[in-house]
Amino acid sequence: MAGTNWRKIVEKLRSMDRQEFLDRSRQEVSKRSDVLLARWGIDFVGLEPRLPDASPGALFFSAEQVPDLLQLIRERLPEEAARIVARADRICKHHFDLLGYENLDYGKVIDWHRDVVHRKTAPLKPFHRVKYLDFAEVGDSKVTWELNRHQHLVVLAKAYRLTGEERYAREIHSQWHNWQANNPYPIGINWSSSLEVAFRSLSWIWVYSLLEGTPALGSDLRREWLKAQALNGRHIERYLSTYFSANTHLLGEAVALFFLGVLHPEISSAKRWKSLGWKIILEQSRRQVNSDGWHFEQSTYYHVYAIDFFLHAALLAEANGQSLSQELMQTVERMLNALFRVSLTAPPPRIGDDDGGRLFDAARNRSHHLLDPLAAGAILFKRADFKQLVGGLREETIWLLGRKGINAWDELEPQAPKATSTAFEAAGIYVLAAGKSQVVINGAPSVSQSYGHSHADALSVCLQSGGRNLLIDSGTCEYVGDSNMRNLFRGTAMHNTLRVDGKDQEEPVGPFSWKRVARAKAERWTVGESFSLFVGSHDGYQRLSSPVEHRRWVIGLSSSVFLVRDVLQGSGDHGVDISWHLAQDLRQQDEHVFVIERQEQGLAIMPVKNHSWEEEMRQTLWSPVYGRQGKTAMRNFGARVSFPADFATLLVPFQTARSSPGDFAFLAEPNDTPFVRAYRYENLAANVRFFFGSKDKPWQSGNVASDAEFVCLAVHSSPSTPDVILCNGSYVDFDGVRLLATKRGVAWCELIQGPAPRVFGSDLEAVTHPQIPCPS
Repeated sequence: MAGTNWRKIVEKLRSMDRQEFLDRSRQEVSKRSDVLLARWGIDFVGLEPRLPDASPGALFFSAEQVPDLLQLIRERLPEEAARIVARADRICKHHFDLLGYENLDYGKVIDWHRDVVHRKTAPLKPFHRVKYLDFAEVGDSKVTWELNRHQHLVVLAKAYRLTGEERYAREIHSQWHNWQANNPYPIGINWSSSLEVAFRSLSWIWVYSLLEGTPALGSDLRREWLKAQALNGRHIERYLSTYFSANTHLLGEAVALFFLGVLHPEISSAKRWKSLGWKIILEQSRRQVNSDGWHFEQSTYYHVYAIDFFLHAALLAEANGQSLSQELMQTVERMLNALFRVSLTAPPPRIGDDDGGRLFDAARNRSHHLLDPLAAGAILFKRADFKQLVGGLREETIWLLGRKGINAWDELEPQAPKATSTAFEAAGIYVLAAGKSQVVINGAPSVSQSYGHSHADALSVCLQSGGRNLLIDSGTCEYVGDSNMRNLFRGTAMHNTLRVDGKDQEEPVGPFSWKRVARAKAERWTVGESFSLFVGSHDGYQRLSSPVEHRRWVIGLSSSVFLVRDVLQGSGDHGVDISWHLAQDLRQQDEHVFVIERQEQGLAIMPVKNHSWEEEMRQTLWSPVYGRQGKTAMRNFGARVSFPADFATLLVPFQTARSSPGDFAFLAEPNDTPFVRAYRYENLAANVRFFFGSKDKPWQSGNVASDAEFVCLAVHSSPSTPDVILCNGSYVDFDGVRLLATKRGVAWCELIQGPAPRVFGSDLEAVTHPQIPCPS
């Protein structure tokens, strides 16, 4: 074992460049020297007198503006004002809501080192020796850290300003002094993560700004506050996560340095912190955000986390007269637009890890809360569609943008957004929109990603319709624990994709790494007039003794129908499972139809008729937020089959849940039509046929002939000539009549019938039949 550890150390050292080696070495020496200096009683910080021309910065508001902002909250968000006071009352009793855990009782005297959920207390030893990912030693460090972020002190400060009741201010003072006495630097878990020190610094800034100008903020507390902030800033700068967690950890630390530098010029290092923090923020806006606007963590939650960091930093810079970086603001808008696009028909799906924390208000950590930054974005970028989607103001918006921002909100006329199919190719996220529904596919990133918070979920889909998430990602649950929940929830079986031989696509190594990351690729992405098509594959099962390639076709039609066809290439016999995880409020109505009780909404999960696979309904776990888990239903199709093999599933979300979803069947027996697989879907409104052919091989199935890789024929009334979709081919014949033809193979072409037939396509000049004017 010792030899293995030394080999890992040597390999790690060899992978470092000179700068990383020097920085890591400096940090390791500094950790030990800080411990020695503390034992000798050295005071780590000193405050220089404020320079005559130095003036303190302001948060997003001045002390004089606080009463007006509080009045806005009372008027515009009265329920939120009441919630703040109710939460403050529970906090005074030391009852806390942390992550997904509610009403945790920390007793009369708070133990700041204790994870009360798992009844474990972190040891009081030098911060660099605390094994904060070791559950046996500390429990779940996220629970402990969440309390020590002190965001609950901000709630107390707001309650004090809303009510004028001194007991809230007394509780702030009591907890503040108790924390300082029980967390001497540099001892304990609460100094072991620079990001957690950063969060605590930001909370103290908010508390200070809310109390400024009131009797609750005396001169003694001000001096103590500044000294504590100076120590925080020193620690963050000294132990930046430049090479350790160069993701939202580094970004959050940079934001805290920038805030400290701007708002506390009395501190001798403030000017340097301001410059360094802003420099890192700009660098990370380029490094962590893909060109398509998605954050590189492959996680919806971390995407919003990063938006919050960038947005708060940009607005603080503007509030203090610093010229804004247009590049940064363009990045923020791209990120907001990416969030907007995956949320058009329901709150955003939980792709990847769910951290459970938030920058402004830790309680806003459910899926629908992830839309919060769109409210500020609507004002900043004059996006009426953002306003329509987000629905209303947020408390955060009032504090960030003030009365002027709220006036701009009121003047913005909401604009109904239109769901459109969108490819975020750099992130590998694809949105197939169809009517009032859309499917979000976790496809194939085209750039290097950070995989620490990603899951084994290549080609997984989430389905949204009518404001509801119908097919869901099962969430995260936890990062560490005494069970296998971490690996269970990020495993392939907890996502809407396919498993082979009971294996995950990727093998975990520790809570934030993988032995080998499955490489996915998007092979085709087509958006037509009435359809969207995605084809992707991954190599996660190439590691098997008998290698397997999984390819997934997803087709969305404007009639809100989605066809998912899984194709497996390889040899031999394998066990295969395809899972569909249902939202918690869906109930089974009949074999393939699931409805939301007392609502006219539902979903049909329809396998092709007469398939030979086993169907099973199971109870499975899901986690709506970090730390919480519940039960929901999962539909599984499984079999042991000889490869190559395929399986088709039709997903039909519908507004009238108790109407017939239709009938999905083979158009012909699979062995009757060489080089083609054909399906038929019929409901009361349409008759749709799907054909999957072999590339460059002419085929015929019944009365349809073509050389295309994919063909769809749709008849919306009978008798009628069908609409035609052709992909990767040159002709389609129906009943011996040529419906659509091109003089060369085209990526896609589409004929829509009606009083005036129309043709759309990737190469309209190649169309030879029908000879009708093409839309410009």
